[in-house]
This record gives sequence, C-alpha cells and structure tokens, in this order.
Amino acid sequence: MLELIEGLPKNVVGIIAKGRVTMRDYREVLIPAMEKCLQRHHKIRLYYELGSRFPGAAWDDLDLGIERAVRCERVAIVTDIAWVRLTVKALRFLIPGEIRIFATIQVPESRAWVAARTRALSRKPGREPAARIG
Repeated sequence: MLELIEGLPKNVVGIIAKGRVTMRDYREVLIPAMEKCLQRHHKIRLYYELGSRFPGAAWDDLDLGIERAVRCERVAIVTDIAWVRLTVKALRFLIPGEIRIFATIQVPESRAWVAARTRALSRKPGREPAARIG
C-alpha cells in the first residue's frame, strides 16, 4: 500500500510504502501525485519512505519511468534495509538529480533535506562564491 504524506512543500511528492505495493497502488496513488506536481513544477522532488519490514514487494513494483525520473531534482529514500540501500547506491546514476539515502531514525533530517532549497537556487544573482585557492 502507498500512502501520500501531507504537509510537504508543493514540489515534493512524499509517499510511505507499507506492506505489499501493487501496480494498482502505483497507478492510483504515485503516478497521479507525480503528474499533478509536474503540472505545477518543471522539476519535482520525491520522498520515499519504506515503512515495511519486507520492502522487496514494494520495491519490485516501483518504477518511476525515465520521463518522470529525469524531472526529479532530489530523491530522498528512507530505509534501514541493507539491500535496498545498496541497490539505490548502485543505480543512482539513472536519475540525474541528487539522491540521498537516510536511516529510518533520520526522518526529520530526510524531510528537511528533500524540502530545502538547493544551493544554486538560494544564491542571489551577482553574489557568486569566491573561488577557492590552494
């Protein structure tokens, strides 16, 4: 089952996977939420929390598709499952945006990171950082 997380910034799609996630969950929850967000924002962010003791069932059916993945500027994945962490690290090159993996005790930190302004966006024009020498 996929549950949308309320209270995140409008450019962030947040989901919690609990138990078995089916293609129906994917089509009825995740895809519409991402499509709605993509209508309002050129780049979006994804927060994915694995709340299941058996995320393999959830992970097997999760497929963002290249079209949507390319438009994700940040992806936060929250899990303590070792093989999921390793798989994400191995496949992170498929998504051009930033991807970070957090432990489940880092939920507040992970939500803050996915919602935070990126360094490039927060810089004021004409105020580029000084070049580093040495």
